[in-house]
Amino acid sequence: MIRNQKVIVVIPARYKSTRFPGKPLAEIQGKPLIYWVYNQAKKIQNVDDVFIATDDERIKETVENFGGKSVMTSERHATGTDRIAEAVEKMDADIIVNIQGDEPLFNSQSVEKAVNVLLNDKDQNISMTTLMTKIQNKEQYDDPNTVKVVTDKSGFALYFSRSLIPFPREKGITNVYKHIGIYGYRKNFLLKYTSMEQTPLEKTESLEQLRIIENGYKIKLIETKRESLSIDTPEDLELLKKQFKNIKGK
Repeated sequence: MIRNQKVIVVIPARYKSTRFPGKPLAEIQGKPLIYWVYNQAKKIQNVDDVFIATDDERIKETVENFGGKSVMTSERHATGTDRIAEAVEKMDADIIVNIQGDEPLFNSQSVEKAVNVLLNDKDQNISMTTLMTKIQNKEQYDDPNTVKVVTDKSGFALYFSRSLIPFPREKGITNVYKHIGIYGYRKNFLLKYTSMEQTPLEKTESLEQLRIIENGYKIKLIETKRESLSIDTPEDLELLKKQFKNIKGK
């Protein structure tokens, strides 16, 4: 493993969520959601530092009060990826890990695998990694909020879609995989990617990772058996609180 590369985790967090304003500060067991995400990120091996990228002073103050590190960014960013790119532009880092700010129960070992693929790639031919898991719940097949992905034989993404892919014309031939929105990037590629114009398929599916494929770049997928609940609404938060009761080391 090439360990002369500096790895930074950045967690984007904004206050003005449409469906759940103030979500990063919502409390779970007496601590804000962003605290749990930050501390889970600290468990990832081969990571040198963790930052919260935000546009809100309330989040910045909360992060600093629990001993975390924060970076203030513009309010104008359309995506968390753009926010991360601004945050790391002047940082000394080689690999950037994008952890969603609303998934406090993500599996740190799965993220380590995505980071290690980049660290072990001595020729740096792989610019970006992300995760996928086999869909077990058939209800997710037709759910547009569940993003599906298909790969080639080497594990590089062929396409991401909100529709069911591949279509099961004959049963039992292949599996359907859900994309998990945690990413690892080489810093120079992240900055290049966020400077690209939006692409037709990206706009059609509202999936920013399609911009990469449409521009001819590759995304390496790593399979994991673990997925976590993302918090999009107050109702999701209540479900998460129930999960926390069964977790050690809360």
